[in-house]
Amino acid sequence: MRYVAFCFCLVSSLLQSENKAADYERRVIRGIDYHILIAPPEQVLVIWKDSEGDLVNTFPKAAAAVSRSGKQPLYLMNGGIFEPGCVPSGLLVQNGDELLPLNEKAGKGNFYLEPNGVFLIEQDGTARVVPTGSYAKRKNRVPLFAVQSGPLLLSEGRKHPKFNEGSSSRLHRNGVGVREDGKLIFLMSDFHSPKFPNLWGFAEAFVQLGCKEALFLDGDISQMSFPADPAKPSHNFASIVVVVGANKAK
Repeated sequence: MRYVAFCFCLVSSLLQSENKAADYERRVIRGIDYHILIAPPEQVLVIWKDSEGDLVNTFPKAAAAVSRSGKQPLYLMNGGIFEPGCVPSGLLVQNGDELLPLNEKAGKGNFYLEPNGVFLIEQDGTARVVPTGSYAKRKNRVPLFAVQSGPLLLSEGRKHPKFNEGSSSRLHRNGVGVREDGKLIFLMSDFHSPKFPNLWGFAEAFVQLGCKEALFLDGDISQMSFPADPAKPSHNFASIVVVVGANKAK
C-alpha cells in the first residue's frame, strides 16, 4: 500500500517570511515531478525522541517537540529507513548525543546496499554525506545530528556502482544531498508524478541540482509537510528531519 505523499501548497506566503532562509520549489527532472527543499545546515534538525525520551514518530509530534524547544518548525520530512517499532535501522545522533550506534552489518534491502551512508551535520554546522565505512573511522568525533540510511546515491559526484540506468524498479523516493555551496537539498518525488524514479534516475536528479554527495532516505511511505495544521496526520516514522526558522539577528 502506498501512503499518499503530501506537501501543503502554502509555500508562497512561507517563502516571504523574514524568519527563514529555506526555499521550496517543484521541478520536473527527466519526466519526474519532484518537491525540492533547499536549506542551510544551521536550520536543520534530526529528531527521533523528545526531551522526555518519548518517540516523536509523526509529523505532529515532531512539530510539537520542536516548538516546545523554542524553535519554529517550517518543514518536516521523514528520515532514514527504520525497523518495526519506529527504530532507526542504524546510526542516530540528536543534539550531539549518539542514541543509536552505526550499523555495519550485512543484510538485504536498500539500507544494506553497499556502500550505504550517513547524513550528518557537524558541530561546526557543516553538512556532509559520507560512506558508512568512512564514518566508522571518525573515532570519537560525534556530529551534532546524523542519520544512517542507504544506499549512498552519490559520492564525490559518482553514482552508486550498482545502479542501473535502465532499471524498471521505479518507486516513490526521498533523499538528501549536499550542494557544492554547502546547502542541503531535500528531494522527494511527487506521489502524483506521471512516473517515479529508479535509483539511477534519483541520483541523477541530485546531480542536476548541483550535489556531489547524496543519500537515499526512504521509499514508498515518504512524506514532506509544512506544518501549518498541527493536526494533519502522517505515517509513523522513526527519524524526522525538521527545517526550522532562522534565528533572528540580535
